[in-house]
This record gives sequence, C-alpha cells and structure tokens, in this order.
Amino acid sequence: MTSYSKNEVLIAVKDVNLSYDKQILRDINFTIHNIVRPGMNQGQVISLIGRSGIGKTQLFKILAGLIPPNTGTVLVGLEQQPVKAGQVGIVAQNYILFNHRTVYDNLRLAMKHDSITLGDKEKDALINDYAAKFDLTEHLKKYPMQLSGGQRQRASIIQQVLTGNKFILLDEPFSGLDALMIDRVMELLLQVSTLDELNTLVIVSHDVENSLAISDTAFILARQKDQEGATITETLDLIEMGFAWNPAIRENEKFQHLVAQIKHKI
Repeated sequence: MTSYSKNEVLIAVKDVNLSYDKQILRDINFTIHNIVRPGMNQGQVISLIGRSGIGKTQLFKILAGLIPPNTGTVLVGLEQQPVKAGQVGIVAQNYILFNHRTVYDNLRLAMKHDSITLGDKEKDALINDYAAKFDLTEHLKKYPMQLSGGQRQRASIIQQVLTGNKFILLDEPFSGLDALMIDRVMELLLQVSTLDELNTLVIVSHDVENSLAISDTAFILARQKDQEGATITETLDLIEMGFAWNPAIRENEKFQHLVAQIKHKI
C-alpha cells in the first residue's frame, strides 16, 4: 500500500442539526485530515454522497458558511476557526462567473486579494499558466455565455483556486456532463488537489461511481429507519480499501461492487 499518514484536522463538523418545519439534518459529525504522502503535495478529495432531496444542498450551504445550523459548528483550517462566508471556495452548479466580464477579467478579479504579494505581470503569468493547463487559453477573451458548460465549469474551478482558497466545495460537478467531459473534470480536480498540500476539495453529489473514484474519503448522507432528518450513516476510507489514487479504479470489480452497495443504501 502507498505510504501515507493522516495528520492535522482541516475541517471538523460537529453536532450539526438543521430543521425548518421538519428535521432536515441530524447529528452531522465528521472530520477531514491533512493526508501526507512522502515526496509530493497530496491534497484531500472528499465526497459527501446522498440521493436527491436528502439535504445535500443545505449541508453544502452550512459548510460554506452561507447558512447557520440550528445547532453545531463547522471549523476550518489549521486554526480550526468557525467557518465564515467567503472563507470556502464554491463551485456551484450554475458556475458563479460575472457574465459582463470576460473569462480573463473574472479570473483577474479572483486575485484581487493577492495585490500586495503579486504584481500585474505575475498575475497574468499565473492566469495564463492555469488557462494552458485547463485548455482555456483560447477562451480567455470570451464572455461566460460564449463558453460551453464544461468550459464554464473549468473557469469557475480555476477562479476559486486563484482566490487562494485551500477549501473548495463543488456542487454536483459531474451533473449534465458526457462521459468524456466527466473524465476531464476528474483529472482537473485531482490536479487542483495536488497544487498545494492543504488543498481540500469537497464534492457534494448523488453520483456514486464518479465521486468514489476520485476520492480518498467518502461520507454517506442518508436517513435511518424511524429517524427524522439525514445523517452520516457510513464513512468510507478509500485509501485503506485500496481504491484511492488509481485512475483506472472504475474498471475494478471490487470497486464496482462497492458502488452497487452504496447505491442500494442511499
């Protein structure tokens, strides 16, 4: 097995409950650790998997600091401070880009907080570097509405990386994409995760197979019998199971058996 260790806690979700007219989320608890592998930057890719309507969107918003839970807390970073809106990058399904600005201008705007440490030439070089890596060089002068869905998604992901956020939440990143584009998005997310040791991507999705294939850890969000509200019913350590960091894992028979099991449980 690949040598690794799980060190500092990067995200801790403690006793989170959410209810409106009825219980939506109940006793949500999980932690995400910094995974260290010798000789490389190894960021974290985590999946929160649940069926449609289970409460994933509400949990997504709580993790992003956009809505408070009724009880409980979300702590982020090495200092383990309560999450605040804007502290976590968000790649929503509708891709948050300004339609009246070009792709380049959207990316430049994402770097406004780096004005003290990076000069204009350095910012341009960084944008061009990411655009080349993610096949967007020829689209930098276009407006978001002139891009395909996959291109807008890639631009949105780069936008969040350029803000300097180490924590990025992705809402259904594989939704509406064909098989070839899904493979490209998976490669992109893995690339983003290894740009920095502390980079932590949290995928919120009902797509069991693709989410598990890219993750080192997965949490299953489901309802328990005779209980109101969804909770974390299972934690999958995909590293210990031998399924993490394998680009061809979807062809593995044991992995496909796991996918089938999880689909049945959610």
